[in-house]
Amino acid sequence: MKQSKMLIPTLRDVPADAEIKSHQLLLRAGFMRQNASGVYSYLPLGKRVINKVEQIVREEMDAIGGSELLMPALQPAELWQETGRWYNFGSELMRLRDRHDREFALGPTHEEVVTSLVRDEVSSYKKLPLILYQIQTKFRDEARPRFGLLRGREFIMKDAYSFHSSPESLDEAYQDMVRAYTNIFRRCGLNFRAVIADSGAMGGKDTHEFMVLSDVGEDTIAFSDTSDFAANIEMAPVVVDYEKSNETPTTLEKVATKDQKTIEEVSKFFNVSKEKCLKSLLFKVDEKYVLIVVRGDHEVNDIKVKNLLEAKMVELATAEETLSILDCEIGSIGPIGVPKEVEVIADHAVQFVVNGICGANEPDFHYTGVNVGRDFMVSQFADLRFIKAGDPSPDGQGTIQFAKGIEVGHVFKLGTFYSEAMKATYLDENGKSQPMIMGCYGIGVSRTVAAVVEQFNDENGMVWPVALTPFEVHLIPINMKMDVQKELAEEIYEHLNSHSISVLYDDRNERPGVKFADSDLFGFPIRITVGKKAEDRIVELKLRKTGEVFEVSVNDLVDVIREKLSSY
Repeated sequence: MKQSKMLIPTLRDVPADAEIKSHQLLLRAGFMRQNASGVYSYLPLGKRVINKVEQIVREEMDAIGGSELLMPALQPAELWQETGRWYNFGSELMRLRDRHDREFALGPTHEEVVTSLVRDEVSSYKKLPLILYQIQTKFRDEARPRFGLLRGREFIMKDAYSFHSSPESLDEAYQDMVRAYTNIFRRCGLNFRAVIADSGAMGGKDTHEFMVLSDVGEDTIAFSDTSDFAANIEMAPVVVDYEKSNETPTTLEKVATKDQKTIEEVSKFFNVSKEKCLKSLLFKVDEKYVLIVVRGDHEVNDIKVKNLLEAKMVELATAEETLSILDCEIGSIGPIGVPKEVEVIADHAVQFVVNGICGANEPDFHYTGVNVGRDFMVSQFADLRFIKAGDPSPDGQGTIQFAKGIEVGHVFKLGTFYSEAMKATYLDENGKSQPMIMGCYGIGVSRTVAAVVEQFNDENGMVWPVALTPFEVHLIPINMKMDVQKELAEEIYEHLNSHSISVLYDDRNERPGVKFADSDLFGFPIRITVGKKAEDRIVELKLRKTGEVFEVSVNDLVDVIREKLSSY
C-alpha cells in the first residue's frame, strides 16, 4: 500500500486526555480517532490490526468446532426480562425505545439472544453439543470511560456460547476453550496469565479470566512465584496456616479509648500488633445483616462473603443502618453482644487470636482480653479475607506475589441459569425434556489491541509483533525527487508484494526525519531505506525491535526479510 493513498493522520504531541501508552500511541500514530467519550473510529492502520486479531480468533475458534454467526446489536427488552437482567443489570445497559414505544437494549453481551435462537431451533440431544460465536460491536454505558480502548462505551468483542446435554460435555468444551484462548493470546505475543475469577453479573460459578500483565491494569493478580497458580485477588483462596499463641487467656476488660477508631489507632494506643486486633464490619447481605470479623491486619473480601452466603447482593451497612442495628458508630463495631438476628461469621485467622482487642459497640470504648468461643460466638469460620503478598500459594508451591493485569478474555460455566429462565430445553435419550447446560466465553478484541501496545512499545513508538503488525515492512526512499531512488523503491515495492510480503511504501515528499519518526511511531518489524547506494542496488534494513541495521542487496531482500521475520 502506498502511504500517500492511506488515511494516517499522525500527531506530534501527546493528546492531553490520553493517560496511558496505548491510548497515546494509537492516537499519535493515526490508528484511531475519538468520536465521543469512550467511542472511537478505527482508521486504516488500526483496522488492519483488528482484522489480524479477529483472524487469529476465528482460526482457534474454528479449530475447536465453533461456528460463526452474527446476532443483532439491537436486542428486544422482552428477552432480557425473561432472565430478569433487564431489571438488575444496572445502568451500564444502554436502553432505548423505537417509534412504537417498544423497549430495546444495545447489547453488552448476547446470552439472551443466543439462548432464544437455540431454544427455537434445537430440540434434541442429537444436536448437542453446539458452540456458536460471533465478533461484534458491544455497548456499555460506562460511567467513566478512560484509558482509550481499555474502558470504552463501544468496543469489539468475540463472544461464544456452548450448549450441552451433560456437565461432562460442558467440562470438555470449557477446557477446549481455555486451550483456544491460550493459543490466541500466545499467537498475539502477549505475556498473560489465566486466573481464577469471579463471574459477577454473568452468573455461573466456574470461571477464568485471561489477564495481560501490565502496570496500567485495573485488576490485581495474585500468583505463585514458583508455579502456574494465578487468581484474581478477589478469588485467591487463603491457606489456613496460622499458629495459635500459647499465652493464657486473660479477663475480658472494657477500656476507654477516646477518639481511637481505626485499627492503626487502636494498635498504637494499646502498643500491640495489628494481628492482636479484631476488625468487625456490618454487611447487608440481600435482606439480612451479617457481621464479618477478620484479624486486624487483614481486609474483608466481600466477593468471598457473597459466594459463601450464595447472595445476590452484598454491601457495607451505612452509618444509619449500623446505628439502627448495633446502636453504635461504624468505628466502634465489635462482635460481643450483638443482637441475635445478626449472624456473626469470622475468617479462619480469628480463631487463632488469643487475648485480642475489639470494638465494644459503644463510642470511645474497646474490649481487651477477647477470646472467641468464650466472649462471643461465631456461626461459622471461613476464608473471608483478601490474600496478601508473602502468603503461601494455595497450590502448596511457593509464595504469593502481586501484579497488575488487563482482562482480555473471560470464560464461564453458566450451567442452566439462562436455559431454565428462558425454557431452552431438549429431549434426552429417553424423550424427557431437560434444560440445556451452557457455557459463555468472551474475548475483548479491541482491548487485546490496546494490551499488545501496552506490552510492546518504547520511547519512540509501538513495536508490533509480526502476527499483528499492520505491515511487515515500511519502505522509505530518502528522496522521492531522485529518480534512481524512486525507481528502485517502486521496484522493491512490486517485488515484495509479488512475494506476499505486506509493505507500506512511504511515497510522500517529506523530509527523511519526518519519515523515520513516523516509521518508529508505527512500529512495523522491518524498515527498508532506499538511499545513497540505490545505484548499487543496495538498501539499508533496520529491525524495529532491536535497532539492528545492516545493508542488503536487493537481490537478497526477500530471503533476508523472511529470515528476519521468522526469528523476530
